[in-house]
Amino acid sequence: MKEFIKIMKALSDPNRVTIIKLLEEKELCVCEFQALLGLAQSTVSKHLKLLEDAGLVSSRRQGSWIIFKLLRGGGSVYSGAMLELMPGWLNSEREIQNLKLRLKDVDRLRLCSA
Repeated sequence: MKEFIKIMKALSDPNRVTIIKLLEEKELCVCEFQALLGLAQSTVSKHLKLLEDAGLVSSRRQGSWIIFKLLRGGGSVYSGAMLELMPGWLNSEREIQNLKLRLKDVDRLRLCSA
């Protein structure tokens, strides 16, 4: 039950759900999340750490960046089930739609090298 509760807690925050919805589109780094969500780097990092600890996202180093992606099938049965269902949820939410539209204009090279 602990694993299930950890995943539900990770998904109980609107910013973390939004992060999952953005990662459905493509892999992103912290500065890209900052630009899209308008949150401080430390806040974004805390959200990503919780999602990673819950087995919903994974990270890898690419040069000086830490790139995050959805952890499909690599987490628990519960995280896998949630990640399988999430693409069908919340797509009509205006905020999610707007962020996904803005996502194509987010440029990691421009944002993160400043």
